[in-house]
Amino acid sequence: MDDIIDLPSLAAELLDRARQSSSGRAAKQVYAVGPLRTVVIGLTEGGQLAEHNAPPAATLQCVTGNARLVAGDRSWVLTPGQLVAIPPERHSVDALSDCALLLSVAADTPPTPVEEAIAAG
Repeated sequence: MDDIIDLPSLAAELLDRARQSSSGRAAKQVYAVGPLRTVVIGLTEGGQLAEHNAPPAATLQCVTGNARLVAGDRSWVLTPGQLVAIPPERHSVDALSDCALLLSVAADTPPTPVEEAIAAG
């Protein structure tokens, strides 16, 4: 890895972009090697990543703001610095306030880039 990524600065940049987007979302892939993908996602308050399938292994960390991960009848509220393993089932994410999230995904086959999935829906 050549560059250090300043997560708070990137989070602020993505939140600015999300606030200007009609979807209230913005994302940037920051690392991709083999099956590992790391993406920072900015969501405005009330925004959502609608229910979608989970990759074989993934974590979600809150960088700024507050978010809720929902999977089935379970949910987790994340505050800055908290990290949760995403269950291997359909799930969604709700922005309880403007927030930035660090998503790390590992899969046997590279997943669709999150920024493409966000743009599509």
